[in-house]
Amino acid sequence: MSPFVSRLVVAAVLLPLVLGIVWLGGWWLFGLAAVGGLLALHELFTISRSLRPIVLGGYVGVLLTLLGAQLGGATWVLPGILATLPAALLVFFVSSARQHAVAGFAVTVLGVAWVGGGLAYLVLLRDIPSDGRLLIFVTLLTVFVDDTAAFFVGRAIGRHRMAPVISPGKSWEGFFGGTVAAVAVAFFALYDQDVVTTGESLVLGLVIGVAATLGDLFESAVKRDLGVKDSGRLLAGHGGVLDRVDSLLWAGPAAYVALLALT
Repeated sequence: MSPFVSRLVVAAVLLPLVLGIVWLGGWWLFGLAAVGGLLALHELFTISRSLRPIVLGGYVGVLLTLLGAQLGGATWVLPGILATLPAALLVFFVSSARQHAVAGFAVTVLGVAWVGGGLAYLVLLRDIPSDGRLLIFVTLLTVFVDDTAAFFVGRAIGRHRMAPVISPGKSWEGFFGGTVAAVAVAFFALYDQDVVTTGESLVLGLVIGVAATLGDLFESAVKRDLGVKDSGRLLAGHGGVLDRVDSLLWAGPAAYVALLALT
């Protein structure tokens, strides 16, 4: 099976399932976020194994972060992330493996804040009363269109490299094209929906577009530093789970905070 065909098969199978669970929300979405978060964190810990991440402590931290968001709202996201420290410390104490504490704790906490925190704010976005379902679908669609438009605009007219060291394929032309598309999607999707004003929808699209690009670049920087092309092979031609959610891990929190500030 060619990489292109495998990408289509994976998308055809997983996309309806993911969108259906997002539509249902609640504990269904928590379960999806927990599974996806553990898989993404496992990929990060695998590619960074030379740094000796404290794996079990990280898994506990991600689950507590998501549980805090599900049960206690935004107030309990940070305590969930911070709970990684005592959990990792306990595992570190009882482990017989020799490892560097600074590198191990650093990559463990980074993984929980990045993956667990990003997914937690997507859960919080879906849980916004009355408008959560619309807002999370708008966020997902905006990220997808931003990424697609940036790719095609970059291929067509991209001349100026945006981040030549960590992501040579990205151009400023693609970035601006994707961002304009993101703003347009947010505007048309939220037009006359009585959720945000016209100006607020434009700001929201801009925030999501910029955050999605930064999320993609952040993962590229991590992978470049660790010397890998993809975070994993679980999704065949799509790479790993972390490769698929990298933009959302920044766009979700950005959208939530933007809405908090605007409304």
